[in-house]
Amino acid sequence: MAANTGTYLIQGAAILGGEPADLLIRDGVIAETGSGLTAEGATVIDASGLVALPGMVDVHTHLREPGREDAETVETGTRAAALGGYTAVHAMANSTPVADTAGVVEQVFSLGQAAGWVDVRPVGAVTVGLAGEQLAELGAMADSRARVRMFSDDGICVHDPVLMRRALEYVKAFDGVVAQHAQEPRLTAGAQMNEGEVSAVLGLAGWPAVAEESIIARDVLLAQHVGSRLHVCHVSTAGSVEIIRWAKERGINVTAEVTPHHLLLTDDLVRSYDPVYKVNPPLRTDADVQALRAGLADGTIDVVGTDHAPHPSEHKECEWAQAAMGMTGLETALSVVQHTMIDTGLMTWADFARVTSTAAAKIGRLEDQGRPLEAGEPANVILVDPAARWTVDPSRMATMGRNSPFKGRELPGKVVATFFKGHPTVLDGRLNTPFRHAASVGAA
Repeated sequence: MAANTGTYLIQGAAILGGEPADLLIRDGVIAETGSGLTAEGATVIDASGLVALPGMVDVHTHLREPGREDAETVETGTRAAALGGYTAVHAMANSTPVADTAGVVEQVFSLGQAAGWVDVRPVGAVTVGLAGEQLAELGAMADSRARVRMFSDDGICVHDPVLMRRALEYVKAFDGVVAQHAQEPRLTAGAQMNEGEVSAVLGLAGWPAVAEESIIARDVLLAQHVGSRLHVCHVSTAGSVEIIRWAKERGINVTAEVTPHHLLLTDDLVRSYDPVYKVNPPLRTDADVQALRAGLADGTIDVVGTDHAPHPSEHKECEWAQAAMGMTGLETALSVVQHTMIDTGLMTWADFARVTSTAAAKIGRLEDQGRPLEAGEPANVILVDPAARWTVDPSRMATMGRNSPFKGRELPGKVVATFFKGHPTVLDGRLNTPFRHAASVGAA
């Protein structure tokens, strides 16, 4: 099957929100940048008023396949990712079967290549079956065609400190990283929401901030002791930000992510008892939201990770105690980050590129993603209209999940075009066609 080829001339885009310039894309790379560019036979795109950014990279996506195709598939999830401005996603390991072997991660990798909307990089499980008892075959997954570099039991904390230390030691051999879902299980048994004033009023079992913070404190010290890379998933409390800041000041090799929903929503929404607001970790207080925004702005928190978690409607449209935890996020992330970080003056579009692309690609060791918008670089590029306004309607999204906490909200910013390996997967804000690989589908 022939690879997509083509020449595209993007005219007048504000590069990283700066001065307008032209980008010439040819055969999958940025061939030239400058002003007044011309190219015979090129498809011309008028990008006046648009911002050009590197394709976004999500370090935390649940694609559900294999095994939970009633919630999402690699095809539907990556369509949503492309529409959201992503050119790469990391698919978390809690599928059925669990992605704890080379065979399963290669299956997910092949499904991503067959879909062709974004680069799908599987995340391998830390322990067999996510059971927290025995290390999974980390080396085999790292050596597979999927080249796994991130490992996580996400949703289930690696609570055994001996096992966590061994995992950190093991991944050093291939420059891997352990991504920890920081949650002390004994402190969160039966928890339904953030522990605080609202939980007391509602009579729901509380999820204390210290359950997250105690694991982060333990793990940054383990990472320091071992000399390995640690990534903290979906940081949600002000105390967690302070611990990560302390660790970075001491040179500990730790990175962290925050979700869009934790940058905007608070536990006060749980007063509605609408299960769309039930998530792990839970929505916290406004003070936590402000601390997370500050931490993302000053670099303590490295990246935005969506924790995109689609569920069938019957798993959300039920009573609170029985509802599944999780929210969709791929198609709203850019807008929420613009609303909370850029429109508030906390960050620039160049900062946005760092926390949604460049730093994320570095954490996942994706060499062709998060690159500068310069001649000779891979053409993973998005065009964004920062002046656009739109109202979130989950029924019109590409994801199978309808559990968006932003339903009915008006948000700023819209992805106009997404170029994946030089091919426009999204044009005029709508899906175009997927990228097709030069070799047969599934080839490395």
